Amino acid sequence: MTEPSALTSEIASYANRLFPIARSLTGEGNRATLSILKEICDLEVYEIPSGQDVFDWRVPQEWLVREAWIADSLGRKIVDFEVNALHLVGYSVAIDREMSWEELEPHIYKHEFLPNAIPHRTSYYKKDWGFCVTQEQFVALSAESGRLNVRIDAHHFDGSMSYGEVVIPGESDRELLISSYICHPYMANDSLSGFLIAALLARHIAQLPSRKWSYRFIFIPETVGAIAYSALNEQEIRNISAALVITTAGGPGKFGLKKTWDEGHWLNGLIEDSLTSLSKDFVSSPFSIRGSDERQYSSPGLRINTATVSKDRYHEYPEYHTSLDNLDLVTPEQLLETFEVYLDVIDRIEKLAFYRNLEPNGEPMLSKHGLYPTLGGSKVPKAGDTSDLDLMLWLLFYSDGKTPLSHIAKKLGLEDKAFDEPIRALMDSGLLGKG
Repeated sequence: MTEPSALTSEIASYANRLFPIARSLTGEGNRATLSILKEICDLEVYEIPSGQDVFDWRVPQEWLVREAWIADSLGRKIVDFEVNALHLVGYSVAIDREMSWEELEPHIYKHEFLPNAIPHRTSYYKKDWGFCVTQEQFVALSAESGRLNVRIDAHHFDGSMSYGEVVIPGESDRELLISSYICHPYMANDSLSGFLIAALLARHIAQLPSRKWSYRFIFIPETVGAIAYSALNEQEIRNISAALVITTAGGPGKFGLKKTWDEGHWLNGLIEDSLTSLSKDFVSSPFSIRGSDERQYSSPGLRINTATVSKDRYHEYPEYHTSLDNLDLVTPEQLLETFEVYLDVIDRIEKLAFYRNLEPNGEPMLSKHGLYPTLGGSKVPKAGDTSDLDLMLWLLFYSDGKTPLSHIAKKLGLEDKAFDEPIRALMDSGLLGKG
């Protein structure tokens, strides 16, 4: 791994280049973003044509903005897309006309309680237009007694939606999906933090001398991008063992774990162990249907257990979806801190041991295999005396090839090493195999 000081400088350099790019669901901003990320990790860029049906959704048209502004009657620009892409409601249609403040006001959005913030608003799937402004700009517009000049030079056309992918093979076909979205413009915690950390993580994993797991990284527009990728890679996505969505990972506040839809899944305990061992102050939250693309991967047809480690999660910090979510809020040091957490999570995943009961239909006849009841006893904390026979039976019960040994041990209040002898005996007898 690169030295922390050098990595901090690298993160700062990439963050400064990536932040002022006008990203959206489609378009050149996304391609420019993927091009920069390609400098970090060996990703491939793919295009999905506009109009293609993907499950219950359809890939949208491309959106190209040449200019968008509001000027007073003397031609002085009060609001300008070129200054900040958040000024324009995402996917606004073209307009070029003079109007009064009364006509314009329904198309103007300001933040409810942050007067200096430009809010982030979109109208992806309904033809509309609008501008987002600070309180000062709102007052200036509303004070205009003359006609206001409103221009949006925007074009919707059949093009494509871009996404990036990195597939890193390992020794087994057990695969982890790591997903981040690239569609949010001019916001550092919500979007930039996620895809920058993901790219650095892909590079790190690719440089490991060996890997037990395979890893699939995708850089996509949120929601429709995750759905489109899943639809077009249905066989691959159904073979995913677990997933991480990296988003809102660079704020100054606490770490957070949003758990998988199955709260008992091993990934949750593994991440909690990681955060605890790194002495991070964190909050665990259950899965909810509000959030990012974990909703898509966890849907009934896919059911991939997907977790998120965040640092100031979406909806939970005041600057969320505003221009104040910037590089003053998100520092390279904070991004590095979260990156190091994900490194530890990956290291723990790589160390997981999986076993499979080779006689899974009912309880195996242990006496036939010389295993009943010849082994010595062991203590199970707070559960009374339990023999190695019981540990063998528990191992056979839980060893489905999907549940790691560490998770089985945690359920029984034991250390992994307590199972060393039962595992050896079961494997020697042919009842247990590597998962």
